[in-house]
Amino acid sequence: MNANMLSFDEALATLIRKAQPIREIDMADTFVAQGRVLAADLHSPVSVPALDTSTMDGYALRAADVTAPGVSLPVSQRIPAGSVGHPLQPGTAARIFTGAPLPAGADVVVMQEMCEHQGEAVVINHQPRAGEAVRLAGSEIARGDTVLAAGTRLRPQELGLAASVGIAQLPVVRRMRVALFSTGDELVMPGETLPPGGVYNSNRFQLRALLLQLGCEVTDFGIVPDRLEATRAVLRDAAQGHELILTSGGVSVGEEDHVKPAVEAEGSLDLWKIAMKPGKPLAYGRVGAAAFIGLPGNPVSSFVTFLMMVRPFILATQGASALKPRAVALRADFDWPRPDRRREFLRARFNDTGGVELYTHQGAAALSSIVWADGLVDVPADTPIARGETVRFLPYGELLY
Repeated sequence: MNANMLSFDEALATLIRKAQPIREIDMADTFVAQGRVLAADLHSPVSVPALDTSTMDGYALRAADVTAPGVSLPVSQRIPAGSVGHPLQPGTAARIFTGAPLPAGADVVVMQEMCEHQGEAVVINHQPRAGEAVRLAGSEIARGDTVLAAGTRLRPQELGLAASVGIAQLPVVRRMRVALFSTGDELVMPGETLPPGGVYNSNRFQLRALLLQLGCEVTDFGIVPDRLEATRAVLRDAAQGHELILTSGGVSVGEEDHVKPAVEAEGSLDLWKIAMKPGKPLAYGRVGAAAFIGLPGNPVSSFVTFLMMVRPFILATQGASALKPRAVALRADFDWPRPDRRREFLRARFNDTGGVELYTHQGAAALSSIVWADGLVDVPADTPIARGETVRFLPYGELLY
């Protein structure tokens, strides 16, 4: 590896270390808290279930009343879900439905398929043991249990769990505020006529969408002209009230690359060369109270670098406990005989035989490759891959949430 390049792990650890967690807390309705980060441990105010309940439709009774199959018991009551029955008299049964609480005195439910209803009585064709088909009170959650830990990112299942214990509002970390802008006189917005030498601004669209996907509030400062003073003015505005300023391109040393000198004039800047491909150049700095991250201008490099570097930084700033994506071990249905000295992230997707295959062209200009792919194959530096070997695959499901 080039001595002037940071390893991927070194760069990521440094970036996470520089993240300053947001301390402000919002109270969000559970109904609309998806994607937010829980700011405090969540304790259940109730037990789940609150009472012993039936796990199926059938008959609630005392196990001791059925000493052998074929016993007939009078049916004394009917208990649908949402109702509480009367105490069960010895030698009787109660018709009960899934989710309904057992009447006091009952200790078992016999499923209806093992019973025969005969007028006002039921024949039990099964000798039960106490506890069959019964979900005991507090068996899932006891009152006071921690049901969700601080730092949890709230998915639909977490919201369902919070609702199941009666919690209507959740303490969440205030949304991260991100300022986004693009630089370059060559950039043109979709819908406009593309002049000779012009380029449609794809990074503005994909970066904004990635930020929103992570629960950020995004202020879009648009396209900034290639002039130093204009860039400095936008940086000053962007530093107000934002935790992060995010740009793509414009941080090299060309005469028209004004982001680097503008950030240095308004704050501080480090230019990193990271041993990763795509996405070697990355700029990190600060402007006022805001962090600054400058991504590569190439759309594929920008996308991959965001997922692997910016996403963990944002999650750390939001106080999330899980920062790194989980990899899946899959069979390589491809050969990669000429590895790079940098750590590579190859665009790839699942196939129908349980393996993973590569997009034909891994060049950093192929934006269609990230649409075609289901995720990235993580290839260590200087590591060839032969067909049939096991590789680390990072699914978009881990990277885009």
